[in-house]
Amino acid sequence: MTSSRDRALGAAIELVGTQGLKALTHRRIDERAQLPPGSTSNYFRTRGALISAVAEAILERELAGMGATFAPRSAEDLIEALVALLVRTTEDQRVQTTARLTLFMEASHDPALRQTLGEGRAVLEAALKEALGTLGASDAGASARAIMACAEGLILHRVARHDDADVRPVVELVVRAALR
Repeated sequence: MTSSRDRALGAAIELVGTQGLKALTHRRIDERAQLPPGSTSNYFRTRGALISAVAEAILERELAGMGATFAPRSAEDLIEALVALLVRTTEDQRVQTTARLTLFMEASHDPALRQTLGEGRAVLEAALKEALGTLGASDAGASARAIMACAEGLILHRVARHDDADVRPVVELVVRAALR
């Protein structure tokens, strides 16, 4: 059974992902999660604590399914895994991804939130760097940063612009260039 705290965080992610940061209030979370009034504020006393917890919950959810993505045996494996990740992130997990993108904007003037979101990116970039090194990239660090930047741009376009173009050709181009 899901704890009340987890239900509150799930409702918070859904609110931010569907209605924006302005919708994130303790009362609205309680209502969305069908919790007694005041429940969310018992877990997260301030708006800042709530926003931090939402960012951490998103990060935890995203990192939970990343293991196999960055353990490719070939360039084709990596391309397929990245395409699947991008599709899952922008289709199946669209609301969560929209919430993360909303928090990115908030992080531009919130150092603690920027730190939390940066930790997630650092974990993914390090895993990608290691995979690229294993696959023979001459500069795995620069290649990982390029692929990450490309993926972030594709995510932004797919979510914010409702761009449903096939991401595979772009991912393939960047991965193959990184491994040249």
